[in-house]
Amino acid sequence: MRITSEDEKSIIISILKALNVPEEHARIVADVTVNADLKGFSSHGIGRFPQYIKGIEHGTIKTKGNIEIEEETVSTALINGNHLLGHFVTYKGMEIAIQKAKKTGIGLVGVHDSNHFGIAGYYSDMAIKKDMIGIVIANTEPAVAPLGGKEPILGTNPLAIGIPSNKYYVSVDMATSASARGKLLEAARKGENLPEGIALDSNGKPTTDPEKALEGSILPFGGHKGYALSFMIEILAGPLVKAATGKEVKGTVNPYDKCTKGDLLIAINPSKFVNIKDFKEQVDKFVEEVKSTGKVLIPGDMEKMNMEKNLEEGIYIDPELLKQLKELEEKLNLDLNLEG
Repeated sequence: MRITSEDEKSIIISILKALNVPEEHARIVADVTVNADLKGFSSHGIGRFPQYIKGIEHGTIKTKGNIEIEEETVSTALINGNHLLGHFVTYKGMEIAIQKAKKTGIGLVGVHDSNHFGIAGYYSDMAIKKDMIGIVIANTEPAVAPLGGKEPILGTNPLAIGIPSNKYYVSVDMATSASARGKLLEAARKGENLPEGIALDSNGKPTTDPEKALEGSILPFGGHKGYALSFMIEILAGPLVKAATGKEVKGTVNPYDKCTKGDLLIAINPSKFVNIKDFKEQVDKFVEEVKSTGKVLIPGDMEKMNMEKNLEEGIYIDPELLKQLKELEEKLNLDLNLEG
């Protein structure tokens, strides 16, 4: 079945409010989740939502409270998320980064004791909307074996960068692994195979079985280059922000473990370097030069096309996910108007 983006938001907000999540927190979670589905990141959209419910029910995700600023300068802050929903924590963290960048030119906010926050690109988009460059990195539970190894040590460690433009959506949101782990979870839920060259089983042998891949490891993208980038993100989103690294990172996939990962949120204010109008015009000019070479897509084009398509056609809910949502509907005594 397919549902509209507004219906998806309503479903998420209704479920979260039934679990005593404050309205503001619930609306942020819904907005981030729908944004993921519209952009085509279904592995981080409503398909991931039941994981958060399990965390709330188990107590690893807190529904009440607020973030705490532990350290602060004019351009930096270190936030304790107090194990609230990661979407809310990261949203508030990027708001702080943007405010600092308005004054000083750059805002860097480290986050620890948060939770899985959906797609990183949502938060870099927040900076774009304020005519700023947004950068988001995070580490995750071990899923990637170091190059030459077979035991997962590194996370899928996402990186998102968004750049303001007059005419184009310029954004990259990617895992540093050959696949996001959410895509493995989604493939397992749907009973689908993985593409070749994505993952290894627990014996270090190539596999297209998502269940075996989840027991084994995901390959880094681009061989040694993806491995090196993931390695560096592990440190920038770990010790720098009072979060864990390697095997000590927990709770981004397993909702029964308290989350120990970290995030680093960066906002850069181009107007402190150059005239913002000139900056955006130069970005547009560069994009047009790239596109003039043929049928070329820039980072962000696929997401924009997916948004247009999914807004028109609706967001797909696979049968297994629909079953999970109906179970929540019955358990919480809600009327979510689910069909199919």
